[in-house]
Amino acid sequence: MSTDNGFKSFFIKGLIIILIAIIFFAIGGISMLGMLAVVNRVTIADLFRKSTEAEGQSAGQSTGEQQRDTTMSDIDAPEGFMLAALDDAISKVVEEIAPSVVNIEVTVKTQDIFGRIYEEEGIGSGVIYSEDGYIITNNHVAGEAEKLVVTLYDGSEYPAVLVGSEENYDVAVIKIEKEGLRAADFSTDDSYKAGDMVIAIGSPYGLQQSVTMGVISARGRDITIPVNLIQTDAAINRGNSGGPLVNSSGEVIGINTLILSTSGENTGIGFAVPGNTVISIADQIIKYGKAKIPYMGIRMDPYSNTGITGVHVSDVEPGYPAEDAGIRAGDVITEIDGVKVSNPYELFAQVLRHNVGDSINITVNRGGDVFEVTVTLVETPTE
Repeated sequence: MSTDNGFKSFFIKGLIIILIAIIFFAIGGISMLGMLAVVNRVTIADLFRKSTEAEGQSAGQSTGEQQRDTTMSDIDAPEGFMLAALDDAISKVVEEIAPSVVNIEVTVKTQDIFGRIYEEEGIGSGVIYSEDGYIITNNHVAGEAEKLVVTLYDGSEYPAVLVGSEENYDVAVIKIEKEGLRAADFSTDDSYKAGDMVIAIGSPYGLQQSVTMGVISARGRDITIPVNLIQTDAAINRGNSGGPLVNSSGEVIGINTLILSTSGENTGIGFAVPGNTVISIADQIIKYGKAKIPYMGIRMDPYSNTGITGVHVSDVEPGYPAEDAGIRAGDVITEIDGVKVSNPYELFAQVLRHNVGDSINITVNRGGDVFEVTVTLVETPTE
């Protein structure tokens, strides 16, 4: 009995100790929760609720991380997104301008070294200028043609006639008998600059509706035509001549005219006649059957260094508007209608914005004395 009583006494003491420990830990836990509640300024029930939400978030963590990874894979790819947007923008520009670009098959008569006359075929491109069939191309494409056949975007073919051409500026206008054509949107704004994206569309090597993309490499090039040509690295090859050079808004800013290459190949640096020059000449050809190039009657020296930014007048032709307005040899023309000019090609570009009979305001610097004169333009004399 004494042994049993001793065991019971030990067992009861153990239970009491365990119970005291449980009570101690419970009180400590409640105290800790209370302290946390005070620190976080919430109730103990809120602590339990947040704990449950945290467990739920933990349970769904792998799924959430996967979803976030999938979402971020779409967002954390700015380069891919930008390229996709660029692709879409280029495609839209091409879709807009392509129906206005035509292929031109040309037949010309030529003579061999023995004096024999034979026909030779060529290819080129053109841009629809009006809905009633006027098409702009290069003089070197259509100016000497015996026969012209135009292929439209839909593949239909039409015979064309030469309305007129201007050799010095390499612009020609042809016409087909077709209504409801999709005319291109030409830009007369010459604020484009080096680095601007451009697209060339045409029929290189007879491959219709070929598209190349590049940038404006430079502007104001004076190569073989007395205007500020646009230089581009967009691939221009045989057959692209007469086709459009288009900006990122789908506007025609120039007509592709020539290629410079040192390797003897067709590929090289491309040049285009600016849109404002093209439009001015095309409108005159359509109206008069020829280009009436405005003229003021001065000769210019592009190499004179007067220390003044402008165009140096080397000579004034008697009986022409410049002399009548009081311009003299040695004067420096600095502005035309408020637009600054620094070389003869910029001056030509501003004059070509006008028609014969128009009056222009010219700012002249004569030995530091700056004044303005008005010149009424006449038609360039035939040599």
